[in-house]
Amino acid sequence: MTDSVLEKVQADTREAMKAGERERVGALRMIADALQKAAKEGGDDEVAVLRRERKRRLEAAEAYRSGGDEERAAREEAEAEMISAYLPAELSDEELAAIVDEAIAQTGAQSMQDMSKVMGIAMGKVDGRADGKRVSEAVRARLGS
Repeated sequence: MTDSVLEKVQADTREAMKAGERERVGALRMIADALQKAAKEGGDDEVAVLRRERKRRLEAAEAYRSGGDEERAAREEAEAEMISAYLPAELSDEELAAIVDEAIAQTGAQSMQDMSKVMGIAMGKVDGRADGKRVSEAVRARLGS
């Protein structure tokens, strides 16, 4: 079995400490804390935790930017980018479309009323490589046409 994301983050934290990269150490520690907390609660898988943390950073960056604090916005975006490095590669639009088409065929979906059935199957096959919003948009595009 390969190392968990938490173990990789902890190893990267130690490297950043040795290199004296204080901001990076702080960001990595926050990521590790979120992963450890989720593991203790027996809840979300690591990918879900990372996606949630990344989304929080991007939302915070947007809020700081709209408030005129460009420096803090840039810091939040840098953290979001750091988190992205630990996420699995995103599906291409073509790969996502193929998964959605397969889910539609599997469910026999005909219209938007069947969206929840298609989403259930598609999200299982996506396996953390695309967020729910993107999957939902792809399903809507296919069922709406």
